[in-house]
Amino acid sequence: MVRTTSAGTAQGARVGPSPLPAPLRIALLLPCRNEAATVRRVLDGFRASLPGVECHVFDNASDDGTGAIAREAGAHVHAVALRGKGNVIRRAFADVEADIYLMVDGDATYDADAAPALVRRLLDDGLDMVVGARVDSERAAYRAGHRVGNRLLTRCAALLFGDSFEDMLSGYRVFSRRYAKSFPAHASGFEIETELAVHALQLRMPVAEVPTAYGARPEGSASKLNTWRDGLRILGTIARLFKAERPLLFFSLFAGASLLLSVVLAAPLLATYLQTGLVPRFPTAILCSALALLAALALACGLILDTVTRGRTEAKRMAYLAVPATRGSWHRDASHAAPRTAPDEPPVRAGPAAPAPR
Repeated sequence: MVRTTSAGTAQGARVGPSPLPAPLRIALLLPCRNEAATVRRVLDGFRASLPGVECHVFDNASDDGTGAIAREAGAHVHAVALRGKGNVIRRAFADVEADIYLMVDGDATYDADAAPALVRRLLDDGLDMVVGARVDSERAAYRAGHRVGNRLLTRCAALLFGDSFEDMLSGYRVFSRRYAKSFPAHASGFEIETELAVHALQLRMPVAEVPTAYGARPEGSASKLNTWRDGLRILGTIARLFKAERPLLFFSLFAGASLLLSVVLAAPLLATYLQTGLVPRFPTAILCSALALLAALALACGLILDTVTRGRTEAKRMAYLAVPATRGSWHRDASHAAPRTAPDEPPVRAGPAAPAPR
């Protein structure tokens, strides 16, 4: 006779291993605009380093046949009419379904052989984003202006939002599904990298950096990045995010500056009034009063918007937690990532039979 224990397990029957979950899906996201000279090379490189990866090329209004070459190479090609890397990333995170997202530029400057290390770090440490920090191996790979601008902008963002990155503007990243499906993506251009970093810092996501080789563009491939124009756009994005995500500090600085100016201008007037009982310069006195009122209004705005921002952050956090965490391990010799499973349980032996309830 086989009987059932209080836990519902049939005694006398062997309990086998649990069925394996579905394998993890890794999606390669390749933003491209006029990358006909390099897109096939990039696809071949990542297919070799990540067997079984799903390749998605997002053709951002190219006019050199990039989409056709990618399609011939076996990639899923998505046409994005709105120009700008931010528009591409917004579309990619919305349309592609996967467990792990690997984003890389289509200019063949990033090392495809480093992809397994980035994916493994994400899974082994339970992270939401891993950034491939660029280590240039040749002088032509990383122009001096870009290097200095990257450091300044990274330090500026670290001062305002927290220091977690050495290369905030890298285009080589791995994301968890949680991150991809909770990222709002407001930026439209190259400033998207700044928004990616600030989103992780705001929600206090676990992130990491892995040094990766960075090479020069191959001949026949031209960069779309303008040092001054895109640098100013990134700086503007940092200022906008500072106001939106830390409004109390932003408006407190404005209030403090306004109040300090009011006090400096009012000091001579106060000294004259104490000596003579007269206020000789009424326009200055009115200006001091206006600056003091402006400081009070700025502080009130900061307090109100800080409460609103906290509510928005909580909503983002709940959207983030609504997506199950990615758990698993990846092996280079496997055609896909296999999730970790619990070890097989030993067989349960039958005990003495008990009378069945009437």
